Amino acid sequence: MGTMTTAALKRVALGFEAFRNAAGFGAIRNEADYDRALALVEAIMTATRDKPEREDAGHPLAALLDLLVPAINEYEAAHHPIPQSAPHEVLAYLMESHQLRQADVPEVGNQSVVSQVLSGKRRLNARQIAALARRFKVSADLFVDEVRAAA
Repeated sequence: MGTMTTAALKRVALGFEAFRNAAGFGAIRNEADYDRALALVEAIMTATRDKPEREDAGHPLAALLDLLVPAINEYEAAHHPIPQSAPHEVLAYLMESHQLRQADVPEVGNQSVVSQVLSGKRRLNARQIAALARRFKVSADLFVDEVRAAA
């Protein structure tokens, strides 16, 4: 394993400073950094899409996700903990903690659709999951049904 030269370290420092200026943060230390990190991840995912439903892992920005996502997950675990539950239970918990009624979550649909989701009779789709994750600033994984994901 080689050592980094002083000149190489200076280039890294300049590159990191340029990244911090462009991204608006260098580490996730507070809610503002967290919001900017989420926005950056969403922008990268949009920019790296090779198909409507999947990101291109070979895109140069895709490697940045490998750094950002664990940092976001760590921040969420410390500041936005949610117990492991079924997706409809997670939604019910978030609605209760935010004092929301069924009509207050248009990300899911109308009151009837929300009712079906909350009762476990209907599963959330990818669009609903993405919208709920953005709204509540939580990982989309919380809304993914493990049984369906394993299939």
